[in-house]
Amino acid sequence: MYRRDRSVQLGGSSSALYNNLSVLRLPQRQLACFCTVHGPAVNVLSAATDGLGGSQRQLRPPPAAWCVLPARVLLVLTSQKGVQMYESDGSVMVYWHAAASSRFLPAQAVFARGISAAGERFICVGTSSGTVLVFDIPHKGTNVTVSEVLEEHRHAITDIAAELGQCAGVQPGGKEVTEEVTRAPVPSCTCSSVKLWNGVVAAGYGNGQIRLYEAATGVLRAEVNAHARWIYALDLAPLTGKLLSGAEDSFVHVWKLSRNPDTDDVEIEHCHAECVTDTQICGARFCDPEGCSFAVTGYDLSEIFRYSQV
Repeated sequence: MYRRDRSVQLGGSSSALYNNLSVLRLPQRQLACFCTVHGPAVNVLSAATDGLGGSQRQLRPPPAAWCVLPARVLLVLTSQKGVQMYESDGSVMVYWHAAASSRFLPAQAVFARGISAAGERFICVGTSSGTVLVFDIPHKGTNVTVSEVLEEHRHAITDIAAELGQCAGVQPGGKEVTEEVTRAPVPSCTCSSVKLWNGVVAAGYGNGQIRLYEAATGVLRAEVNAHARWIYALDLAPLTGKLLSGAEDSFVHVWKLSRNPDTDDVEIEHCHAECVTDTQICGARFCDPEGCSFAVTGYDLSEIFRYSQV
């Protein structure tokens, strides 16, 4: 069971974009950082764990997400112009990668979407051409390089998820390589969000379904008619296997993923439902790795709703 806590006020509202909320927890400072997209700007704000105090700044362009690597944390922004990487507080730009617009037809939209840290030092970003850019991030400094460009998709990337040790390998001689492991058959509607947990891919769809696949084989292990409308956000708490989903139907659900020790089946259990009245939810994120608290944003909403477990 979760209860609603003090909201965090935004300088602007939130746009209707998939996964339009990123959360970075700073337990040593008793702070949580949030970022949401509004039009051409990213609202970056920090607040104490009780929702009081904090600061705000605006960056351009959106969308944005924090990428947590073992050696550093970067705030990554994507847009029609390319990819920008900042230090975690948004104060200093570390790297800028221009979009390869020459590859597209004049009437075709160009954008980057889907951001995820992968392995020890990589950040992956999807593009509208279907390619995935893999950036090699140094422990410090600005010497960021494009390690690989993956070209396995024919359509635009909507989201990317990674799990430590699942996305990148090393060949003899130290050459970094990434291989396609499998492809999962999907329904005829858009897959808007994906997450990885213990070798399980959780995918949210435009028809309101959540589907669970084996990452290694692509086999469908479970599916749930989770929402009445389009799913806009998924998140996973890595330490407990809790899954958070938010959709256009104004509902946020908390689920529990697990494996049956006897059969190795992937199981999903419903734990909690929360209705954010008259709100088209566009972002939902856990605020801690255990899934004891979460935050929610909605279209044209000038605050972030926060909930904690009781």
